Amino acid sequence: MNQIAQTSAPHAEPPYLRGLNPPQREAVLTTDGPVLIIAGAGTGKTAALTARLAHLIFTRKAWPSEILSVTFTNKAAREMRERVGRLVGDAVEGMPWLGTFHAIAAKMLRRHAELVGLQSNFTILDTDDQLRLLKQLILAADIDEKRFPTRSLAGLIDQWKNKGLVPADIDAGESERYANGRGGELYQQYQTRLIALNACDFGDLLLHMLVILKTHRDVLSLYQQRFKYIMVDEYQDTNSSQYLWLRLLAQERKNIACVGDDDQSIYSWRGAQVENILKFERDFPGAKVIRLEQNYRSTPHILGAASGVIANNGGRLGKQLWTERDVGEKVKVIGVWDGPEEARRVGEEIDIVRRSGKSLDEVAILVRAQHQTREFEDRFIAIGMPYKIVGGFRFYERAEIRDALAYLRVVNQPADDLAFERIVNVPKRGLGDKAVARIHQLARATGTPLTTAAARILDTDELTGAAKKSLGRLVGDIARWRDMATSLPHAELARQLLDESGYTAMYQAEKSVEATGRLENLSELVRAMEEYDSLGAFLEHVSLVMDNEGGAQDPQVTIMTIHAAKGLEYDTVFLVGWEEGLFPSQRSLDEGGVKSLEEERRLAYVAITRARRLAVILHAANRRIYGQWNSSIPSRFVAELPAEHIDTETTMSGGASLWQANWSDRADPFADVARGTGRGPGWQRAAGTGSTFNAKPARVVESRSSAISLGNKGRDDLSLGMRVFHQKFGYGAIAEIEGNKLEIDFETSGRKRVMDSFVTINP
Repeated sequence: MNQIAQTSAPHAEPPYLRGLNPPQREAVLTTDGPVLIIAGAGTGKTAALTARLAHLIFTRKAWPSEILSVTFTNKAAREMRERVGRLVGDAVEGMPWLGTFHAIAAKMLRRHAELVGLQSNFTILDTDDQLRLLKQLILAADIDEKRFPTRSLAGLIDQWKNKGLVPADIDAGESERYANGRGGELYQQYQTRLIALNACDFGDLLLHMLVILKTHRDVLSLYQQRFKYIMVDEYQDTNSSQYLWLRLLAQERKNIACVGDDDQSIYSWRGAQVENILKFERDFPGAKVIRLEQNYRSTPHILGAASGVIANNGGRLGKQLWTERDVGEKVKVIGVWDGPEEARRVGEEIDIVRRSGKSLDEVAILVRAQHQTREFEDRFIAIGMPYKIVGGFRFYERAEIRDALAYLRVVNQPADDLAFERIVNVPKRGLGDKAVARIHQLARATGTPLTTAAARILDTDELTGAAKKSLGRLVGDIARWRDMATSLPHAELARQLLDESGYTAMYQAEKSVEATGRLENLSELVRAMEEYDSLGAFLEHVSLVMDNEGGAQDPQVTIMTIHAAKGLEYDTVFLVGWEEGLFPSQRSLDEGGVKSLEEERRLAYVAITRARRLAVILHAANRRIYGQWNSSIPSRFVAELPAEHIDTETTMSGGASLWQANWSDRADPFADVARGTGRGPGWQRAAGTGSTFNAKPARVVESRSSAISLGNKGRDDLSLGMRVFHQKFGYGAIAEIEGNKLEIDFETSGRKRVMDSFVTINP
């Protein structure tokens, strides 16, 4: 602890204060009482946190063991420990209470485990063990696991624990969320079984400590006296359980400093509650609020664009980011025709960056949903652009995609034993290891593929009745799908196969964020197939993509979701798919209304502020989602970008100005959301026409044959000069036909380029 004092002059400024700006210094030196440090993106909050810890130790306000310092990730905890160690030397080794919420709670719980019926050597279950235990309880309760999946119950219990709810707190309404009211009962059985096993899951670590602190005043007093100072990073991401735990520990001394940014609260789906940071001053009256607003990362134009968007949120604590950096380039906003053109354009822009001498390691593409990565991966493979996926797998490496491809491989090639092995019991068909081993044994004995052996074993008594019946259905399905492959378009075959196999239903039943993402990926897979002439050609393309692995040490473009990018920064950032329904996500708006809209806007703020030098936002006029072309309008967040901070470009023959007019003409574009519909700017009137259209990407309400275009083949019922109607542009005459794209002279909108699937004939 004395290392700094021994190496510094008596009145010299401590080294940890050097280089800090005035608000950072204030955050370091304001030690007593509740302090809320609102730290905007790129404002040096880690430097301030580290210096504050060093200051508490250096001034002997507390011994290292008397400071509770909580982070959200092990990486953040390691970084904090290393930084403090460089300032205070060996004293950092005496900080046993610096770590993540779960790590610190686990350390506490091991000391008091007997108070909740556990022993100190309790086991912490991983996700697989948790699911296995829950499945046993579901089967014992005679509940149909296919109808009420185990993962759904696991997710529900995790939500309850994040809210600090024990089984006795679960009312009838909450219990109804699983198996017609059985949720609370199963939660109680699960907790009882965990105690019997001397085990707990991650949610229990905090929940058990909450119970102990609430019911054992002596334990609460012990920790309230022990922790002279409490520091919390990323406070905007705390859930109810974490919030209650911290509030209990801080009530005695009230020396709690929370660092966070309400504008970067983007994890509600993990239980985070932005309200926790918003009500800090109410929880701790007299709290001092310090704003870190000087940004060291981004240019003024980037900060201006981000601030203009986030200003549309209500109920903010408020701050104004500024920087001393050069003004730099304005944020680029580029409108393109469709998804493939978006990928091509991003590739061209990255080439410009690379030719200027910049490293690809300093370039990132941020998507709202994982299924968006596929188009960029395929494009980059085609042009030889090295890339990596962060926070997830490459598109064709994801488990659900590999499973779907295995089904298609079995249909395409009966001798593909590896593919058959992968799908024989996915989804679960009651075919255990013994049944599969018998199929293998017969295949080896007869020198035949597994699919042939599976068909032959059905004529024997080698399998039990249930397994035999299940295998018989699978063998019959595979044979039927092969027959269908001779006459049905391969993309449509894939849709039917995934539905009929029960694979799609498996994820639909889960009703979780992860399952929704997997379903989106499967839809994108089917969409990708439409670009190839045959199933064989598509599978060959996938094999080539999977084999294309660039050198791990070579500079690579980073592709990731916006959520995964939080805390990271790059010189150049491409923000793609900024269209209504995709970003903000229509599903989020439908489920959460205004609250979800504001979180989506915070996500936009986080996305823009990842860029140091250049941010490029792209939106497409058309995008194929779930197999259908959707006409899109730019995200409302594009309309919220201040004009003085952006350069707008469009390749859509004036289309961008039409969409901007639709947003600007509306006095209150968010009135529908405020009324609780969650759909944003309801019905808009197209400029210059008497027609109306929906602001979200509208499904085309036509026959399947005309609404879905496979590949680039155009409709055969259209001809030059024919009078047609378009939902947005009204009536017009066809001037040019190019595949499935038309040039139409509209009576009130002029000439426009549209997809043939969006027009009807002489209505």
